[in-house]
Amino acid sequence: MAIEIRVPTLGESVTEATVATWFKKPGDLIQSDEMLCELETDKVTVEVPSPTAGKLQEIIVKEGQTVSVDALLAILSKEDTAQEKDIFKEIENTQVQENNDFKEKDTEDAPSAKKIMLEKNLDPKSITGSGRDGRIMKEDVQNIPHKSNQEKPSSVNAPINDEERIKMSQLRKTISNRLKEAQNTAAILTTYNEVDMSEIKKIRTDYKELFMQKHGVNLGFMSFFIKACSHALLEIPEVNAQIDGEDIVFKKYVNMGVAVGTPNGLVVPVIKNTNILTFAEIEKQVVELSEKGRDGKLSIQEMQGGTFTISNGGIYGSLMSSPILNPPQSGILGMHKIQERPVAINNEIVIRPMMYLALSYDHRIVDGKGAVTFLVRVKEALEDPRRLLMDL
Repeated sequence: MAIEIRVPTLGESVTEATVATWFKKPGDLIQSDEMLCELETDKVTVEVPSPTAGKLQEIIVKEGQTVSVDALLAILSKEDTAQEKDIFKEIENTQVQENNDFKEKDTEDAPSAKKIMLEKNLDPKSITGSGRDGRIMKEDVQNIPHKSNQEKPSSVNAPINDEERIKMSQLRKTISNRLKEAQNTAAILTTYNEVDMSEIKKIRTDYKELFMQKHGVNLGFMSFFIKACSHALLEIPEVNAQIDGEDIVFKKYVNMGVAVGTPNGLVVPVIKNTNILTFAEIEKQVVELSEKGRDGKLSIQEMQGGTFTISNGGIYGSLMSSPILNPPQSGILGMHKIQERPVAINNEIVIRPMMYLALSYDHRIVDGKGAVTFLVRVKEALEDPRRLLMDL
């Protein structure tokens, strides 16, 4: 009996993927749930498991080719009951042999990862795998510096012409296309303001130990920004809306995307219903999703459904920037570096911890008045966090 292996559902707004790596070849014996291949989308890497035990009969789509959702990837042959027993016995014998050959490592790494490790002269024992059962995936090794190049002696008079060419990943290609599409489609404008972070820093200093003791997580800056933005989005709903054809869809909830930089590119995990979450609930999800993003373990479900995005360039030292929209969203807030600066307060020059804020928005939906009002509301909530408690 032939079993069709098809592209699984890839998530909201994701319609295609690239076949990155086949772990098996035609004729190989396969166990149920054993990984057959690896797909790259614009959001995450997806492993395709075998739905049953059998033999890989034919690979339909080769590595590097692009496929749509539900496309046929391969054919698996599943024998009748009598023959099936022989296949299982053969699989068990094969596994015993593999275990004898690989006593020091129970899980086989992705072939694409093996190739890069070989090229970069990397020791697999020094790399933490993000795949199932600790399997080292391509993302875990592809951006590690080329050790052999670093060790090469150089001459002062020798020409500097050392280069390395690698194929652009599907994630990077799709990020490039989506950012350019956002610039070509949306009427992007950016408005700026600055916020005095004194009150938030004082609250964190006064309550960080009690917060950690009760909730088991640090009180960071991000929860203040997420709560302030969630509050402002409900007041200025067009910033939380999106265009769908000739309609404008207003969201009466806030799903906050938090941009996370990874070695493979920018990913945006989403925290759902931040308008009703507590500070502790937000902080716990920020930590969990950020770690998953850096480790390449985010699921598609954790990256879809966002209505607004916050990007914190300040962690890299950025003082000012204009963030690009994350389609189909209509707004994104850029956080920046907190810097001690002289400011005038009550006719006196004082030193305060200041941060520039930038709101990029789609002018097709959001007028200048709405954008400026939104940013002012965020500023007010951050400079006097009591406003959030009293819904002001």
